[in-house]
Amino acid sequence: MLLPMPPRPDASITRAAGWMAGWLTLMVVIAVAGREAARELSVFQIMLLRSVLGMAMLWPLVHLAGGLHAVRTARLPQHTLRNVVHYAAQYGWFVALTLIPLAQVVSIEFTMPIWAAILAVLFLGERMNGRKWVAVLLGLVGVAVIVRPGTGELNAGQWIALASALGFAVSIVLVKSLTRTDAAVTISFWMLLVQSAIGVVPALMVWEWPSAQTWGWVVVIAFCGTYSHYCFARAMEHADATVVVPMDFLRVPLTALVGWLAYSEGLDLFTWLGIGLILAANLLNLTRGPAGGWRLGRRA
Repeated sequence: MLLPMPPRPDASITRAAGWMAGWLTLMVVIAVAGREAARELSVFQIMLLRSVLGMAMLWPLVHLAGGLHAVRTARLPQHTLRNVVHYAAQYGWFVALTLIPLAQVVSIEFTMPIWAAILAVLFLGERMNGRKWVAVLLGLVGVAVIVRPGTGELNAGQWIALASALGFAVSIVLVKSLTRTDAAVTISFWMLLVQSAIGVVPALMVWEWPSAQTWGWVVVIAFCGTYSHYCFARAMEHADATVVVPMDFLRVPLTALVGWLAYSEGLDLFTWLGIGLILAANLLNLTRGPAGGWRLGRRA
């Protein structure tokens, strides 16, 4: 059972925002790399290579933390549950990248903060005040303005993306719970180990050796996939999930910018309006009222 705990004494929105900047950068890069790698490889194979290579990339941090002794955990069932859910959600996310436009995948994914906020309140005892709700809803409006989804029925890719968003929300709540007892490097280590074990059989069933170019994309995926989750876990150490998650809305304008730079996708008036709403949502989320709350990363 996930029990409420009081805030950590070293909590800091400024530090959480810094770690989330790393998460955002790496997640934007992995979206492009994932789409490119999926042109040649099965999603199962991409995910296995990501986990195996990621373990080697994470090892320096494990070594600095004290080796395998430092990543021992008394919460192996929770780590396993978190990574089973995350593996399924990540698989759906990669599949959705091949079925619908990147902007749609990212926008549907951002229904996740609503699910994560609700789950954090229900299972972690976090408080969801009016300011936080406004920040979440304002960010979702900004996403909708950018993507301007049609009124037609959801297709298979959109349904898969929506299911992935719910899975990511469950994973985020479990990560927040795990940060109360385990370090970020421990969470990342067990993520890579458990997901490697889950993915080895399905990946071997469809195995094809990647070309040199695709190997490059796979290495990028492994690095970004490993250290993005390390950054996210560190952010969760410094702030509530209801504070950290809305910061992820910034990934939408960042993705739009990458689309403009890499694929010559135009940024129209609606895109700029949506970006403005998302930035406003994050500013509202990071700046709280004066009565004993946070203000720009410090205790008031």
